[in-house]
Amino acid sequence: MIALDIFADPVCPFCLIGYERLNRALAERPDHPFRLAWHPFQLNPAMPREGMNRADYLQAKFGQDGAVRMHQQLLDIAAADNLPLDPLKVIRQPNTLDALRLVYWAGLEERGTAVMSGLMTAHWYEGRDIGDLRELVEIAKNAGLDAEMTARLLASDADCDTIATRDAHARERGITAVPTFIVSNTHAISGAQPKELWLQVIDELSGAPDGTVLN
Repeated sequence: MIALDIFADPVCPFCLIGYERLNRALAERPDHPFRLAWHPFQLNPAMPREGMNRADYLQAKFGQDGAVRMHQQLLDIAAADNLPLDPLKVIRQPNTLDALRLVYWAGLEERGTAVMSGLMTAHWYEGRDIGDLRELVEIAKNAGLDAEMTARLLASDADCDTIATRDAHARERGITAVPTFIVSNTHAISGAQPKELWLQVIDELSGAPDGTVLN
């Protein structure tokens, strides 16, 4: 198997779009060589732990015109990619430290993709607050994790430092935006790339005996 390391934050819309496109490529190539691993990159580390109203967040970050453009861009992509994405469903902009802790723990049990997918679905498609510990426990349970253990861990400070360290390490490696995909610890692919690019990468990897991307 070839490592596909994905640096992401579940509240990043382009992480959702990028993952959906990747997942469609993987579905078309069921014998793909990838082993997915998720890594934290918190978009808003200064976000209050309780989160904030998303409209206020967008206004502060992008301004009124920028927020409108972002909304329309997401709607256009959702329509083109046939995704059930409506940004207006998202009422709260959460702090994602706890969500990323959950992804980390899930990865230790090889359930990282199930949890990250659950987080993005909950946030972007269902408008749930993934800063709420009860929501996180439910997502963990649906992904096959122990709900009681997850609740105890989330109620503690377990691995907060681990997430901060891993996030800092990603930035030290030169990662400045998400999603960022690193193939075989060598080749970086940034952004929500189209399905066709991933199909090409998979086909090239399948033809390379040493697992490198062909040029």
